[in-house]
Amino acid sequence: MLRISIITITFNAARNLQRTLDSVACQTYDHIEHLIVDGASKDETVGIAQRYQSQSRHEVTISSEPDHGLYDAMNKGLQRATGDYIVYLNAGDTLHAPDTIETVVSAVNSPRIATRSQREELTAESQRPAVVYGDTAITDADGRFLHLRTHRPPEKLTWRSFKKGMLVCHQAFYARLDIARQFPYNLQYRHSADVDWCIRIMKEADRLGLPLVNTYAVLADFEEGGDTTQHHRDSLWERYHVMSTHYGSIQTFLLHCWFIVRAPFQR
Repeated sequence: MLRISIITITFNAARNLQRTLDSVACQTYDHIEHLIVDGASKDETVGIAQRYQSQSRHEVTISSEPDHGLYDAMNKGLQRATGDYIVYLNAGDTLHAPDTIETVVSAVNSPRIATRSQREELTAESQRPAVVYGDTAITDADGRFLHLRTHRPPEKLTWRSFKKGMLVCHQAFYARLDIARQFPYNLQYRHSADVDWCIRIMKEADRLGLPLVNTYAVLADFEEGGDTTQHHRDSLWERYHVMSTHYGSIQTFLLHCWFIVRAPFQR
């Protein structure tokens, strides 16, 4: 049975942590590891997490210690995880439905086209997709649905897809742990290291010839007004640098010129 590691990063998150924990607790899939990596919160965050730990039927691990920001904490979770696949679900984010993890596991196990010689050469584990992905719903602060995310996942995702922006939300991007662990988050970024991380994992999948599998389902709910919204200008500059690194400066510049030109027609 596949083991799924869910990592939740918290810091003074008592206001919105409970619904995140509830969305994991109600999952119908049994083999879930939930790691809560706290940055030495001063509010009731750790107490809420501990009560959840005592009641959950899933394996829950809690740590609370100072860190050097969000992506440092995410790297800690990446190194501590023990599952086959990893996903980040931070305070305020929720799994979309009680069967969300079931949906992801079904996508991992779905048959894929391969020649007989390929099937003979590859083990079942090595044939597993590098990434399983889906759509994201945007909610208000009380968890009520507002709309689907503006950037929608493509039918066929590749590492080149993110030229058009982050088409798959971080919370709907399930990566194979053995691949993801090779690519820790780049701490030079404060707001967009997740974009860089996803691209690097997809590049490695392309190098290894591993599929990226679309679930065709909404996998996550994301609260409107997250970190990238609150730090919009800094996030845009970082994303421009990430895209230039992976896609080249000239192409990135031309693409952003096109974004500016088309923006008035998309309102």
